Amino acid sequence: MPVRRLLTILSILLLAGLLPVLLVRAAPFLQGIDNWVADYRVATLTPARPQQPDIVIAAITEDTLARFPYRSPVDRAFLADLLRVLEAKGAKAILLDVLLDQPTEPEKDQALAASIRDLRIPLVVSHGGAAEGLTEAQVAYINAFVPAERRGWANLVKDNLDGTVRWIFPGKPAPDGHWQAGVVPALAAHLGLGPPTVLTAIAWRGRPDAATAPFRQFPAHAVPVLPTAWFKDKLVLVGADLSDRDRHVTPFRTAFAGNAGILPGITIHAHALSQLLEGRTAPEQGVLLAVIAGLIAACLGLVLGMVEISLWLRAVLGLGLVAGIWLLAGPAYAHANLLLPQIGPSLSVMLGLWLTDIWRGRQERDQKRFVQAAFSKYLSPALLDDILKDPSKLSIDPKRRDMSYVFTDVAGFTTISEGMDATTLADVMNRYLDGMVKVVFAHGGTVDKFIGDAVFALFGAPRDMADHAARAAACALDLDRFAQGFLAAETEAGRPFGVTRIGVHSGPASVGNFGSDARFEYTALGDAVNTAARLEGLNKYFGTRVAMSGATADRCPDLPRRSIGRIVLKGKTEPIAVYQPLTEEEARGAFMRAYQQAYAAMAAGDAVAVELFDDLAVLRPDDGPVAMHRDRLARGGDSDLVVMSDK
Repeated sequence: MPVRRLLTILSILLLAGLLPVLLVRAAPFLQGIDNWVADYRVATLTPARPQQPDIVIAAITEDTLARFPYRSPVDRAFLADLLRVLEAKGAKAILLDVLLDQPTEPEKDQALAASIRDLRIPLVVSHGGAAEGLTEAQVAYINAFVPAERRGWANLVKDNLDGTVRWIFPGKPAPDGHWQAGVVPALAAHLGLGPPTVLTAIAWRGRPDAATAPFRQFPAHAVPVLPTAWFKDKLVLVGADLSDRDRHVTPFRTAFAGNAGILPGITIHAHALSQLLEGRTAPEQGVLLAVIAGLIAACLGLVLGMVEISLWLRAVLGLGLVAGIWLLAGPAYAHANLLLPQIGPSLSVMLGLWLTDIWRGRQERDQKRFVQAAFSKYLSPALLDDILKDPSKLSIDPKRRDMSYVFTDVAGFTTISEGMDATTLADVMNRYLDGMVKVVFAHGGTVDKFIGDAVFALFGAPRDMADHAARAAACALDLDRFAQGFLAAETEAGRPFGVTRIGVHSGPASVGNFGSDARFEYTALGDAVNTAARLEGLNKYFGTRVAMSGATADRCPDLPRRSIGRIVLKGKTEPIAVYQPLTEEEARGAFMRAYQQAYAAMAAGDAVAVELFDDLAVLRPDDGPVAMHRDRLARGGDSDLVVMSDK
């Protein structure tokens, strides 16, 4: 592989693979979508697990608060008794997620302080500081109330973009400079579990079933009367489960309505403690995984862009690759604990495909320029004769006149040329273009230019022609006969060659020498010229080789033709009639008569058109216009109006 080609491929891979990774991380909109998609997988595909046997939540509920003379702060005597009851029932450790940052009733405060101080089992109490919004007085009170060895930061780490809790807070230095862990890591340290010291993604615990919570939860005020066995050797998490406080957005919000995805802080702590207790880890969409996925996706897009297939099929397969990325992400998470990125790789596929298409388009243009330069000696004898008779024709002033235009092009020229050596290519294209030019000259046309393998011919300039439309139409049929014969001969000789497509249109345009005194070119410019070129390109959608506009056909009333449709070209609002010119023999055939009948029914909006086109498809399954209209009618079309979405 040439070095330049290899470098181009590597450049496409790197750009298509890495740029989307940067975009997803730099653009809040894309990052938000990526987060939502990942959260939805967590919410819907987290594997079901049995209810956690070692963690119990003692929830302070509305019923609990209703037992006290005030809602806040939580009654300290109640908390003091609850801690002692749990100890008596054999709890292994307790996490008290209640912020004790202000005094209440002295006797009750003293009772709770004594319970915290004297408890013989591990206990971690939520703690906060100025960074958490507490005043100096609150910080001083909580520091005096809760011994340092019993404290754990109550922080929950929320995504700055969407406020979702996704990580365990490891801790941070206390005001005295000593490291103070978060409540969950602090409790894990008491249990000898090796607490995380960096942000760690929460490995959410799946429910056993839709009706069962992942953790057993009891009202805190019911703990004294519940069986001791329910708490013996358990890790008991005490905290609020209220509708108006300490609730936080989690990934489950993407799939569940109401409060099902907005969990109490104590429940989030239970999920975090569960994964530390069980040694589970959560998958994360790290940069390395995103880069690897992006490069693989970009490679797929590049390979697809290199395949010689139609534009539509390439687009469909590109969307298929993107769909495959999305379909693979679910099983990867559910069965392999792998949180594959989706937005970035999807963009990488499309970007890789697009960049490859641009690159290959440039290659094709380079090939066309080569052929154009090689055959620049082709000049219209009519133009040369006109210039010799009147040198003033060399002025660059254009004139507007009514003309007809013929465009031809060889399908798949880039692929054909890439498979030939220079000598063979020159020989093939010399013979092909020589034959095409002779046909144009035989009908009195002017070969305006070659664009690679494409030929652009004028009828009606530089000399006036009253019958330019008839000449152009007859020339198109002869060009088709020559091109088909040339293709058959090359195929028989074992040399690949493409089908020649031809477009014919008539209308006014400016024609003359355009350029400067140093360099100019005799050519025609205008919308009519563009329409002829676009008709040539639309043959691939019609399944024809020659497409002629109504503007030309109307000036050739005796020319046999069949209607293709009323076509609205891309960027236009008004339709133009398009026909396929026919030979006398083709026009007299039973198939064409049946086609015209089916077309008339379709144009009139008659439902029988569907059946008529179905019958035609049986007779000629490879007929392009029949296949096109049959497909349109099957998709709900009810007339001969075709709106093109592509050029």
